[in-house]
Amino acid sequence: MDRVRVLIVDDHAHAREATSVILSEEPMFEVTGTAASGQEALEFTEKWMPDLILMDISMKGMDGLETTRLIKLRFPYVKIIMMTVSDDAAHLFEAIKQGAQGYLLKSLPPSTWLEYLRSVASDREGMSQEIAHRILQEFPFGKAQSDPAADTLTRREREILQWVSSGMTNREIAAELVISEQTVKNHLKNILQKLQLENRVQLTRYALEQGLASDQRPRP
Repeated sequence: MDRVRVLIVDDHAHAREATSVILSEEPMFEVTGTAASGQEALEFTEKWMPDLILMDISMKGMDGLETTRLIKLRFPYVKIIMMTVSDDAAHLFEAIKQGAQGYLLKSLPPSTWLEYLRSVASDREGMSQEIAHRILQEFPFGKAQSDPAADTLTRREREILQWVSSGMTNREIAAELVISEQTVKNHLKNILQKLQLENRVQLTRYALEQGLASDQRPRP
């Protein structure tokens, strides 16, 4: 399997170095370079064509949101993960709307970073349970206006949505419900279509805003 080529984008030198050190612990990843600004990120993406970009959401000049938007317009294939602190939560999902695949809290331990990045790079469906719980505990989302689309969800679909928001994978949900993973995937396709959403990150945000999320996983 080819190594995943990573571009690190952060306007703080220490943060770029620390992120590089974390990735050096995982043979799956190869840091092709680092960028200190949004403009450099655009130039280096065109030059090196990385597979994955770790993007700081808060940078001077062109911030991570605008940089993500421009990169995804020109290079839609590249996966972008936002690096953020909890204070950035109000802006975080703007990046998801622009095409970012996910996010990482800078305060999480390196082992959680690597677990999550391996999952994204391998196109696995689950987000880290710890990350999901940190969203629920720390991100200051207010409840949005009630969405009529939520009323179209069946009881089972609401149940699956809640478990997805708590960080459960398809396999774990299938085991809990004693059904196949394919059945869970089909439920998720229906949920995404009904809510006009694209991925599990957006589902988690939706569950938070609509008061449908849970901060606990179902008991065994």
